[in-house]
Amino acid sequence: MSGQFANANMLLACIMVAGTNCQRYTLRKVAIEMKTTKSMSALEELGRVRLSKTFFFRDFLYSEISNFYGMPNIPEDIDLAIEAGSKLCQELLEPLQDTFGRIAIRSAYRSPTINDYGNKNRLNCASNESNFAAHIWDRRDQDGFMGATACIVVPWFAGRYEAGADWRQLAWWIHDHLPYSSLYFFPKLAAFNIQWHEKPVRRIDSYVAPKGCLTRPGMENHTGNHCEWYVDFPRFVATNPSGVGGNSSLR
Repeated sequence: MSGQFANANMLLACIMVAGTNCQRYTLRKVAIEMKTTKSMSALEELGRVRLSKTFFFRDFLYSEISNFYGMPNIPEDIDLAIEAGSKLCQELLEPLQDTFGRIAIRSAYRSPTINDYGNKNRLNCASNESNFAAHIWDRRDQDGFMGATACIVVPWFAGRYEAGADWRQLAWWIHDHLPYSSLYFFPKLAAFNIQWHEKPVRRIDSYVAPKGCLTRPGMENHTGNHCEWYVDFPRFVATNPSGVGGNSSLR
């Protein structure tokens, strides 16, 4: 491939094609050279890839580990990272944002190198194997399934949480409305990991009291409606999450 371009290591192009029935994007890489991850222009192009109506890949690349230790946080399998990230954004993050207003991304994509460094140095990262198809978007899990995780804060709820609201209110709302795979809640700001997965588990855990597993398949509380937990929440807003017709190159 390198002979086809004068400077192939600086070329990355993505085409966004509107889906049909599900109105989602399919992204096809036109050309990419082996050393793309070392090209600034290619990284800029990756950052411009539009994953959904309001989210671009750049929104998910920031990492404190990457920033502090000077280690690039760049996908190795770009196609897989884009596909998994698009599902996360379109099926989970956009509906949350449409309903509650702007959401804040705390931590999202981690390269295998970044995650491994964080794990080995006790920087709050689980092992690579347990993060495949989770924070490591560009690796399938041991069963061959695709997935993606982001740690987010819902500011609308964070204010309520600081005033004494129970984290389970938001957990049950998500359980009843969105096709999540796993949720894990944390004490600060009621931040939580939210995962999209090809084979969703639909399990909720928490480090906030009551700690442990809130629900999982087989538990009595897993089915049915839990609306008594969130009676004063905004009405669920389901709009077009993919933003079909948008421009993937907008900054």
